[in-house]
Amino acid sequence: MGKDRNSEQTSQEETLEEVFAQLDDLAEKLEDKETSLEDSFNLYKQGMELLKFCSDKLDTVEKKMLQMNEDGTFSEFSR
Repeated sequence: MGKDRNSEQTSQEETLEEVFAQLDDLAEKLEDKETSLEDSFNLYKQGMELLKFCSDKLDTVEKKMLQMNEDGTFSEFSR
């Protein structure tokens, strides 16, 4: 049925685009009427773990963002 992964096993080298492609694949499998209920639960769980990975990665990037000030110095980006 595919790889059983959790967010800790998702490689930090994987790009968000690669993880989004995996999520698209999971969504297609969930929409398939031939997918059993048990498999659907497993696919859903995998999808939620991938979404957590994406969220964590985006949070990390957001925290690292810097904003250039008028004088050319940098400060942390804040909303």
